[in-house]
Amino acid sequence: MKTNFRKSNSAVVLFIYVLAFVLMSWTYQAHADQEAKKDPVVVISTNLGDIKVQLNSEKAPISTENFLHYVNKKHYDGTVFHRVMKNFMIQGGGHLPDLTEKPTDKPIPNEARNGLSNLRGTIAMARTEVVNSATSQFFINVVDNQRLDYVNPNKYGYAVFGKVIEGMDVVDTIRNVPTTSKNSMDDVPVDPVLIKSVRLEGAPEAKPEAKKAEKIPKKTKGKK
Repeated sequence: MKTNFRKSNSAVVLFIYVLAFVLMSWTYQAHADQEAKKDPVVVISTNLGDIKVQLNSEKAPISTENFLHYVNKKHYDGTVFHRVMKNFMIQGGGHLPDLTEKPTDKPIPNEARNGLSNLRGTIAMARTEVVNSATSQFFINVVDNQRLDYVNPNKYGYAVFGKVIEGMDVVDTIRNVPTTSKNSMDDVPVDPVLIKSVRLEGAPEAKPEAKKAEKIPKKTKGKK
């Protein structure tokens, strides 16, 4: 009887250990899945400071994917905030310091009906009067601009796809820079507000290629 009891006890202990291991593995995997589902965060580095933006891939998947596409190809590096309106928004992502417009990929569908509002600190896709014309340019709302939200097909609005989570002081610094008219464009900063880079937070910086050692030509023996 004692032997059977010991065997039964061992089996119970083993079962508990196995169950604990399974639960720990499941918890770890669930945590990993949760981390993977977190919305991406990008850092917009400017000559006036950094702006950290959290993108909303759940409610604005097309706009988020499009923005990250331009981030990954380093399209924004060296562009400027070319349109600054103190009581409205700051816009950038499409022009170089001399106001030359950079080429872009095809336009994307407008996601203004996603339920996100153009409140202060949100980032949205800029576009022309054509509803589905957004490409690379974006703007950050510096005040609440609910008038830019979707109303109906005739007042389609502008698609919000994220929000500033750090660096609104930098945004406010940019909104207060003096502006002028230049190259037939209004509200252009007198001194360029440069976007030095836009990077996905946590993404490793590309390492510069190691300089290859210069090959020394071998001396050839003269013919006898």
